[in-house]
Amino acid sequence: MPSSLILGIDLGTTNSAAAVFEGGQPRAVEVDGQVLLPSCVGVDAEGRLIVGQAARNQIVLYPERTVKSFKRMMGKDTHVTLGEQKFTPTELSAVVLRRLKQAAEAQFQQPIHEAVITVPAYFSDAQRTATKEAGEIAGFEVRRILNEPTAAALCYLSQDERDRTFLVYDLGGGTFDVSILRSKGKVTEVLASHGDTALGGDDFDRLLYDFLVERLKEQHPNLAFPLPLRAQHRLLRAAESAKIELSTESYAQVIEEHLAEIDGVPIHFRCEVKRRSYEELIEPWLQRTRDSVQKALNEAKLLARQLDEVILVGGASYTPAVRELLRGLLGVEPRMDINPEYAVLYGAAIQAARLAGQQVDRILVDVTPFSFGTSCLGFLHGVPSADCYEIVIHRNTPLPTRQTEVFCTSVDYQAAVDVKVFQGEDPDARRNLFLGEFWVEGLDKKADAGSEILFDMRLDLNGMLDVQVTEKHTGLRKGITIKDAFRKLSPEEREQAQQRIRSLWDDQSETEYSLQDAPAHGESFDLPPAPEGLAKEQQQAWLRLCELLKKAQQKSFSLEQADREELLEIIHRGRGHLERTDLSKIAECADELNDVLFYLD
Repeated sequence: MPSSLILGIDLGTTNSAAAVFEGGQPRAVEVDGQVLLPSCVGVDAEGRLIVGQAARNQIVLYPERTVKSFKRMMGKDTHVTLGEQKFTPTELSAVVLRRLKQAAEAQFQQPIHEAVITVPAYFSDAQRTATKEAGEIAGFEVRRILNEPTAAALCYLSQDERDRTFLVYDLGGGTFDVSILRSKGKVTEVLASHGDTALGGDDFDRLLYDFLVERLKEQHPNLAFPLPLRAQHRLLRAAESAKIELSTESYAQVIEEHLAEIDGVPIHFRCEVKRRSYEELIEPWLQRTRDSVQKALNEAKLLARQLDEVILVGGASYTPAVRELLRGLLGVEPRMDINPEYAVLYGAAIQAARLAGQQVDRILVDVTPFSFGTSCLGFLHGVPSADCYEIVIHRNTPLPTRQTEVFCTSVDYQAAVDVKVFQGEDPDARRNLFLGEFWVEGLDKKADAGSEILFDMRLDLNGMLDVQVTEKHTGLRKGITIKDAFRKLSPEEREQAQQRIRSLWDDQSETEYSLQDAPAHGESFDLPPAPEGLAKEQQQAWLRLCELLKKAQQKSFSLEQADREELLEIIHRGRGHLERTDLSKIAECADELNDVLFYLD
């Protein structure tokens, strides 16, 4: 093991993971015995942070204190409320990264201060900046922000160095990317990238959830909608499980006992979902990925028959309809001989090893998936306009890159220039993504119209943008300050965020974090006291159920998924009986729970 490790991290929408590269092979970090850490964060009853599987389990019972899929909010000026706490998406991602850091340090018995973090190829500058800041809040120096399809390509090329042109189709939990790459000798070049940062397995879950809600309405027309929040999350979890099952089976059974109530009467839900029905639901979304694939081919100036391979990446790519779509469109049987959920992770570890000085021969040339430019005076659709968009860095330009364009002042004795920066392709600047603006003031007061202004744009290897504007005659220079898109944290703000997360973090997690310990600090004891006036037998049944609920919730964190969900459903019902003081059901539920725990033990 090298004395200084750089961690490769796949920071995903659904799951995240970390790995290092040693002995010519990637070695994954295990978190609580698993490689994949659910990208889920919550706070317990005492306001302490929990992360990963513990938070994922909590979301069914306490959705108001738990959140997932926050990767989709990266780069946005928004907050997520968990109980009485508010967090930015950047802070939530930092919590996940911090947990991976701790697990890696425990596994390799040394401090780890540097990381390579992957992002979707179609992430904007604001989203990349937010990801980098999340890493810094977690305690890393982020050495590289690496595009996910590119990382997957590195993983495959480390095992097979043949010259070839191939397409990486990356359909994850929350985002979709497609990249076309050419490998020749020791050099791999990205020819084109396209994608959608709001398309992935989460959307498939939601479509299936809506399908199940419609079936529930048909079965129980008198049921009130929308469902209670806990019922919604139970049904959404069931939709996710059905989606996964339909990747290998033709049918999936959804069974949710006591999902809701009508006038105090429990409502049970059972529904069979056919794979064909599911594929009809997601077909429009898959067509959107097809459009991105075709655009990437066009931009790479390639025909489908010129591709040697198609590589599948991301958990949602297990969907059989994805393989059928690509076979029909490209005429190539997609490869998934490396686990699609690990390919990006292993590629990140390879890139990290190269930065750490290990012998990794492959040279990677990545590209920017977006064009960047500025607005200027000109003619838009034949009409004079100040909103003409001039591209300075074109999409699919190899990284790093620097491009300079010359613009001119428009009037005599012009004293200032308003510089606006955009990301996009439309000739009308207003139709592109606005990144920020700044003023360059104090221009040469004696200059006539036409005085030259140098507009300099740079993209580093992380795909992060820097802009400088210089008046050629005087050398007056000013750089951009991003606003509206994403405001970077100051060093003081970053330190405050680090301290805040540390203060909310479970003390035990700083040394040896245990999944079973997380809820034991308050969640499993958060039960209503027995009301006054109960008969002795009723009071004994109440206390017995409370003790069994504590034991059951503690037990749930060590179970396989199917057993865990069954136990959580009984816990949910038992808590409901206590909260409603449903004395007729308390003893019955205690007996049922006791039998289940006996079986599980």
